[in-house]
Amino acid sequence: MATITATAPRSGLPGFLKHPATGKLLLLAVAAAVLVPLANARWASGSWPHALTVDLSEPLGKASDWVIDNRDSHPLFLYFFGYISNAVVLSVRAVYLVLLAAGWAGVTAAAALVAWRVAGVRLALGTGAAFLACGLLGMWIPTMQTLALMVVAVLASVVLGVLLGLAAGLSDRTYRALRPVLDTMQVFPAYAYLLPVVLVFGMGVPAAVLATVVYAAPPMARLTALGLRGADTGVMEAVESLGTTARQRLLTARIPLARKELLLGLNQTIMMALSMAVIASVIGAAGLGDRVYQALASVDVGAALAAGIPIVLLAVVLDRVTGAAGTVDEELGGSTGSRWTGWAYAAVAAVAVAVAGRLTDRLDWPEAWLVNIAEPVNRAVDWMTDHLYSGVPYVGGTADWAGHFTTWVLDPMRDGLQWLPWWSVLLIVAALAWLIGTWRTALTAVLAMAAIGVLGVWGPSLDTLSQVLAAVAVTLVLGFATGIAAARSERCERLLRPFLDVFQTMPQFVYLIPVVALFGVGRAPAVAAAVVYALPAVVRITTQGLRQVDPAAMESSRSMGATGWQQLRQVQLPLARPALLLALNQGVVLVLAVVIIGGLVGGGALGYDVVFGLAQGDLATGLVAGAAIVCLGLMLDRVTQPTDRRTKKGA
Repeated sequence: MATITATAPRSGLPGFLKHPATGKLLLLAVAAAVLVPLANARWASGSWPHALTVDLSEPLGKASDWVIDNRDSHPLFLYFFGYISNAVVLSVRAVYLVLLAAGWAGVTAAAALVAWRVAGVRLALGTGAAFLACGLLGMWIPTMQTLALMVVAVLASVVLGVLLGLAAGLSDRTYRALRPVLDTMQVFPAYAYLLPVVLVFGMGVPAAVLATVVYAAPPMARLTALGLRGADTGVMEAVESLGTTARQRLLTARIPLARKELLLGLNQTIMMALSMAVIASVIGAAGLGDRVYQALASVDVGAALAAGIPIVLLAVVLDRVTGAAGTVDEELGGSTGSRWTGWAYAAVAAVAVAVAGRLTDRLDWPEAWLVNIAEPVNRAVDWMTDHLYSGVPYVGGTADWAGHFTTWVLDPMRDGLQWLPWWSVLLIVAALAWLIGTWRTALTAVLAMAAIGVLGVWGPSLDTLSQVLAAVAVTLVLGFATGIAAARSERCERLLRPFLDVFQTMPQFVYLIPVVALFGVGRAPAVAAAVVYALPAVVRITTQGLRQVDPAAMESSRSMGATGWQQLRQVQLPLARPALLLALNQGVVLVLAVVIIGGLVGGGALGYDVVFGLAQGDLATGLVAGAAIVCLGLMLDRVTQPTDRRTKKGA
């Protein structure tokens, strides 16, 4: 009877009061009613209180000065970091010299033959054409510099990722310890990795390679662990019953069964390494990224496009080749002996082409074969500036659109966020994170946001946040609409697929080139680049989520006479909620990454502080901005990442 009496009043509550979210909000409201008056009495409202900030410029400046002063004399740098730096430089130089020694013909032949052995003739022809296009555009040497850096960074990333993945895949304790670290690393914007390595290794190739390794190793580690832990239980029990040792089970069963995940990890590592290697041009890495960076700095769109096209071609080729390696049919190479014979023939052919080029003194790309696209592109940009930037009848110009978007959307959002009392921002973050996750999620998000205020960059961080929110809103509207259309029409999906494939392989840096040509520089172009970069992922996840809705539910609603709009609104969208939330999370993370890079084209805020710190050697400013970017990324990820409470309890 006691149980009945205790639960009876609850049954009489209104429906909305029974919802778990209501209890969370009421508890948060009680906490706010107690804490907010105390905070107002002590620090008042408005912007983040100066009394709660910590000035790190002096200690960071001293640390930077100490590193610079002792880089050539301290044993830590001489016998540890120095050896690592020298090894990286020698490795990159060795690969670069090998590529130069092979000549343009040898490298092109080797790349085409590898593509042929992995995926067939069509991809081999495409690979050869891509490398030839790099030469035609006058970017052969920068392409080889980027490729040399890529080879070293990918090898190191794969080795590090496989070692971490093996440890996590074979040990539950290690897996539990590494999982939150890998989760956090994967939401960090690429810029956040640059400043720490610059502080230790200075500007140049070693810092670029090591930043790339740290950025690209997590997907390899995660997918290796996933593949090893997901090995078929029946197969493992059968192998163990044969009396095999743990090492034999690993080599003969676990690793072969995880082949698909390992190759997918290699693909993801290569793509992330290319993206980071291009961004690392900001810290002194030569190559294609440096050409794009220098061209954007002088607003030379033609030169930026000439360097950007080879980056896109490299990305597409590497993605297709490594992707095909994971799905290649075993019959492509025939038996094991014939496959090895095919690879031997390919190696001999590549060496023969390289030797022929050396004997005929044709190692360098012929100047007569260069195609200058910079001048016509710049003329086209000048024409756009004169005719499309403004004054277009009825619709206005691209500069007008950018100006209106800044005036009507970005400025009000920034001013509104900066007008809010600091404690209200923390409350909003706590409410959103707690509603979608657990109290641990909310605590992490609030602490990350509070850390931004403690670092003394509350205003610039809210400016960056306003750009992220505006870009995410546009991305979700376009992405959900396009994803719904693709999910409901096979023809629409087929038309979109090649564009989405190309856009998803392009490094972040490349998206800045067309928006600068169309909109000039400023915050609006940075937002436009972020939208275009994040849109493919949102479209793909939305389409997949809607297509995976239970057919029985769709058939049931159809039998009850529901229209297509009713099915979408009442069946598909509610059932696809997890996929839509994942699309939101991925959209936020991807948008933040490009909004930060938008500091290169006038985006301002935290991105500008990082660029300024790197360019002027002011590591205190850069490191504080980089830490704020990390905190902002962590907060946004937690606020938009749903947590399964049952999974948490089980853990």
